Amino acid sequence: MCGEGIFEQTIKDVEKIKILQINAVCGIASTGRLTQELAEAIEQAGHQSFVAYSMGTSNYSQTYLIGNWLDKKVHTFLSRIFGLPGHYSFYSTRKLLKYIETLSPDIVHLGNLHSNFVNIPMLLKYLASKDIATVVTLHDCFFYTGKCCHYTITGCYRWQEECGKCPRVHQDNISWFFDRTKKMLTDKKVGFQNIPRLAIVGVSQWVANEALKSILSTAKYIVPIYNWVDISIFKPTASMVKNILGIEQKFVILGVSTLWSESKGISDFKALAKKLDENACIVLVGKMSGQESLPNNIISIPNISNMHELVKYYSMADVFFNPSIEETFGNVTAEALACGTPVIVYNTTACPELVGERCGAVVDLHDVDTVYSITNEIHKKTKKYYSKYAVEFAHNNFEKEVCIQKYLDLYNLVLK
Repeated sequence: MCGEGIFEQTIKDVEKIKILQINAVCGIASTGRLTQELAEAIEQAGHQSFVAYSMGTSNYSQTYLIGNWLDKKVHTFLSRIFGLPGHYSFYSTRKLLKYIETLSPDIVHLGNLHSNFVNIPMLLKYLASKDIATVVTLHDCFFYTGKCCHYTITGCYRWQEECGKCPRVHQDNISWFFDRTKKMLTDKKVGFQNIPRLAIVGVSQWVANEALKSILSTAKYIVPIYNWVDISIFKPTASMVKNILGIEQKFVILGVSTLWSESKGISDFKALAKKLDENACIVLVGKMSGQESLPNNIISIPNISNMHELVKYYSMADVFFNPSIEETFGNVTAEALACGTPVIVYNTTACPELVGERCGAVVDLHDVDTVYSITNEIHKKTKKYYSKYAVEFAHNNFEKEVCIQKYLDLYNLVLK
C-alpha cells in the first residue's frame, strides 16, 4: 500500500508501546538528528523509546551502543576484501540481539545500517523469527539494492531483478576484489520477506515508488513520510552574513553540502560563476576536497554544524541552488525554503518534489544556462516575491510535528 491515505486511519487512545530505533548514528549528521528527535517525540507522546546506534554524541538517555571502533574497523576490512558489507560483526550483533530480547520492543525501527557495524542477515532473521513489527526508513536506496546507496547516475537497475555485475562495486560500500551484490540482494530479500509485519517509509514519494519495484514490494505498507525541518529554528532570520563577508550589495546564490563533489554539483557552480556579473556572487558552505580551484566570485565557507548559524546563511541568500544529482529527499533544500529563500533544483530523483508553486524552479540536469536565467528572474522580482510561498510550503510539508505524527500513526497500524 503506497500513499498518504493510510494516515487517515489514525488509532486513538492506543496503549503505550515500546519502540527501538536502530541507526548507524545518533545525535549527529542528518539521520542521527532525525533519530534522536523522533525518539524524544515518541516519549513525549507517552510511549517508551530506545535507540541502538554505532556512532554519535547523543545526549538521549535511553541508548545502546553497538560494538566498538575495533569491531567496525575489522568489519570494514573484511567487507572490502570479501565484498560483503553488513555481513560481519557477529559478536556485537549477538549482543544487540540479546539486548533486544531483554528489551522486548513492540516495534523495531531500522534507519541506516550500512556503516559496517551490524550483521544485517542475523538481525533480519531475528526480527522475523520473533515476529517483531518492523518499520524501515529509506534514507537512501541501500535496503533494496545489493549494496548501492544510489544508482541513477550509473543508470543501473539490476536491483529490480537480482543484481550482479555491479558497475559501482568500487563505490559506496566498497569491495576491493569481489562482486557479491547478487548474494547481498538475495539475503535482504529473504530477510525482509520473512518479516510478517513490515512497513517501509520512503523519505520522498520518489523513493517510495522505487521501493514498489523492488524486493520490498511485499511489505504491508509502503508510504512516503518526508524528513522534517524544525520550523522553530529554520525560519527567516535577521542576518549580518553579507556584511561580514563584504558582499552586502551583491545578489547571493547559496549552496550547502557536507562535502562538495561532482555528484553534489561543484562543476555546475563553477560553470554558473563564469556567467555572473560583478553584482552577483556564490557562497558555498561545506568542505572542499582540497583540490578544488574556485573562481574569485565563489566564497568557500567551512562546514557549519551550528544550526542557528546555518540559518543566517540561508536567510541572507537571495536564492538557493541545489545541483545535487541524486537525492532521496534533500534536507538542505527544505531548510532553505523554511528560511524563506527560493530554490533551484534539477529535475532528477526526489528533487522536484521539494519545489512548490512560486517557491523557485526545477530545471533540466546540468542546464546551467537556464539556472542563470532563473537567477536573473529572481533578482528582478526580488526574494520577497517568493519568500511567503516558500515558508508556507515548508510548513505544509516538512513541519516536524506533522511528520512525526505520521510515524506514530504508522506504528499503530503496523502493530495491528
